[in-house]
Parts: sequence; C-alpha cells; structure tokens
Amino acid sequence: MLETRQSAPDTVEHADDQVRVLLVDDQRIIAEAVRRMLAADPDIAFHAVADPRAAVAAALAQRPTVILQDLVMPDADGFEMIGAYRAEEALRDVPVIVLSTKDEPSLKAHGFAVGANDYLVKLPDRLELVARIRHHSSGYISRLQRDAAYRSLRASQEALARANEELQKLAALDGLTGIANRRRFDEAARYEWQRGRRHGMPLSLLLCDVDSFKLYNDHFGHPAGDLCLKKAAAVLTNQLKRPADLAARYGGEEFALLLPETDLDGALALAEACRAELERLLLPHPRAECGVVTMSIGVACTVPGENRSLEDLIEAADAALYAAKRGGRNRVQATIRGQAVPG
Repeated sequence: MLETRQSAPDTVEHADDQVRVLLVDDQRIIAEAVRRMLAADPDIAFHAVADPRAAVAAALAQRPTVILQDLVMPDADGFEMIGAYRAEEALRDVPVIVLSTKDEPSLKAHGFAVGANDYLVKLPDRLELVARIRHHSSGYISRLQRDAAYRSLRASQEALARANEELQKLAALDGLTGIANRRRFDEAARYEWQRGRRHGMPLSLLLCDVDSFKLYNDHFGHPAGDLCLKKAAAVLTNQLKRPADLAARYGGEEFALLLPETDLDGALALAEACRAELERLLLPHPRAECGVVTMSIGVACTVPGENRSLEDLIEAADAALYAAKRGGRNRVQATIRGQAVPG
C-alpha cells in the first residue's frame, strides 16, 4: 500500500469537516501526480492504495469523504470495487469518482448504474479535480453532520422522555412511604370508575387508618412515626396480587386500597388479611389498649352506574371506617346498602 498524507500525522483523528481523499490505483505515477495536484490544498488529506485487495480495509480505516477509483487494475474490476464499497454500511454513502483512461459513454453509464457519483478521464485538470473533490466531499460531510445532529437530537429527546417519565412516576408517589400518593389515587379511581361502568364490573375501596397514631407519635417521636407508616404501607402493598390493584397514602396515617373487579367478599377478605398482618408485626404501642400497632379498615363496594358516583363510594368507605373506629378499632367494617356492618 502506498500512503501519503498532506495534513495531520497518523495519530491525529480526522475532524468532522475535513476533506479526505482515498485514491485506489495500482500506478504509482498516478498516485504521485494526484498527490502533487492536491499539494496546494493543505486542508485535503490524501491517501493512496496500490493494492485493490486492501482498498476496502483502507477506506474503513481512513473514512474518506471521497474515493478516487481506477477502473482497470490487476486482478480487480473497478466497477466491482464500487459494489464492495456500497456493501459496507460505513462506506455506503461515500462519494466515488471513477478515474479512467477511457472516455466512453457506455462505461460512464455503467459506472453510475453500479453506484459511482462521478466519472473523470485521467488525468483531469487540477482545478477541475479539486473542485469535484470539494463538491462531493461537501455534500457527504453535510450529510454526516446532519445525521449526527439527528442522532444527537433523537438521543436528547429519548433522554428527555425518560426523564419526564421518571418525573411523572415520582410525582405520583408519596415521598415518605414510596406508594402512590393522593393525586395518583384520584386519577386511578376516576379511571377505574369509568372502566367499571363500561364493563359492569364491581369496584371496591378500602380506607385504612392506623389506630391511635397521634398517641404513637407523641410517645415515640416523629421519626418512629414515619417508620411505622412505612411498615403499614408495606403490609398493604404486600397483600395486593393484581397489577390493577392500587395502594395509596390517602392522607396522614390513612391509606386507601383501590380494587377493580373485586366484589365485597373479596374486598373483605383482603381487608382482614391486611389488618391481621399488621397486628402480627407486634409493633409496640404502649398507649394503645392492645399494646401493639393496629389498623381499622372501612370497606365499600359497588358496580359503577348512572345512579351512583365515585364520591358515593368514597363516602361509604369513609362511613365504614368511622364505624370501625367507633366499634373499638382494629377491625374491618363494611358498608352494605348504606348501613355499616362488621366485616
């Protein structure tokens, strides 16, 4: 391989806007002639390859902005070599200028047909050669820069979309417990209400309240109170088995469980499992009657319809929770046909 360069040393990477010429020609005299033609343009990096078998590898390594390709070479066909360049993803769009001693229209037509971008009879005038090199290189460089800008823009858009998605997730979470917050609950409740109404499926709601939590906070302090709420939230989420079920912090020490397509019996069973699991943790609560942290739960269930509203369901669950508190706490209460009954 014959290689000469008129710009930076081999160790320097090519600038994005640098013109780089690769000549593939077995005649060293041609390579020297072209080198001299380009000598007055130091911004053009020049490389020459005498062995056609090394041309593709050289092009991949040098990443030229234009290839000057001889047509007739020992053991090589210039037209086939153009096809070899086009078969490489990295070289598919590199402009190829055919250099030939033959000025035949049929050869020119065939050259363009196999992927050549230009055709010159060698050796061309220096001004014409430089002008064509610059013209084809400018278009190719502009394309590379456009593609790079597009990739950068797309990467930025994807990163922004991921960031927005993360922000939306964070905006829907309670900062203390890590479960859904009230805003997320309200959105999910409206959605599930409409879905239940369309399909005639039941929707159950559990409102859960940690018993005597203010006394717990007063006795142990707020850090311990925060930890208690985190454990209560974990108990609730651990009982949910279906993707559509939602556990949310409803406010203060109060939590809500939204259970789509769940009838009253299923809701009561889940509520009792939550109550019992928290009690089994045996979290000390010296100021509670039973001596441990417990939870009261109000349960309501309905099939969304024109004569009912989401607010009715929430009021029913709240009434059941209030009844559970009045009934002695640490219990499950349900609202059936407007009446609070033990779970």
